[in-house]
Amino acid sequence: MITRRPLPSVAGMDTEEAAATATDTPPVASARGFYGCVIALIAFFTLIALGAHALTEFEKSLDGDGQMEQPGLSGSVSQPLGPGTTARYEDGLWVTVGRPERHDDGTYGVTVTFKNGTDEDLRLGDEEFSGTLDVQPGESGQDYAPGDNVSWLNGDEVASALAPPVPEGEERTVPVRLKPDRRGAPVTLEVTPPHSGYRETAYFQLTLG
Repeated sequence: MITRRPLPSVAGMDTEEAAATATDTPPVASARGFYGCVIALIAFFTLIALGAHALTEFEKSLDGDGQMEQPGLSGSVSQPLGPGTTARYEDGLWVTVGRPERHDDGTYGVTVTFKNGTDEDLRLGDEEFSGTLDVQPGESGQDYAPGDNVSWLNGDEVASALAPPVPEGEERTVPVRLKPDRRGAPVTLEVTPPHSGYRETAYFQLTLG
């Protein structure tokens, strides 16, 4: 007698085909899932960057745009800037004090340059904003500097140079002439450019000699 194997049932074949179909993921669907994840990650990190930028701008708005933000020393009375450096304000104004140059008569020349990167004219000489530039003998924050007296020789000339407004995008250099009692005397230039609200004073400590 010949024994034959039973033929597979139609129901069993349908079940196996359905299982195979369910486990096979179409390539198109897989690619779509990958690109969807990539787009989601890009959107996530973009939102983080935008949030960080918004937070920075919000902090600036709380501080006001009259604050200094240059790298390194802050330019405050306890961390004065040195010769040849620049105080950078958040509203785009830059103030640079040059290195002292000694003349044959024992006097020294120092330049103070105001670069107006704000969105309006800079009025350095307005009467309501007195004290744009001041000279103090001694180191920054020193109340009394015995033996380090420094004479400011051209205060009126500086006031005249500061009087005309500085247009947006332009700069103005003001010469300052000083005469110390001795070579090597420290001196501090205090610069407080005008601002409709509040602006920090930038301190520059120099050595004459």
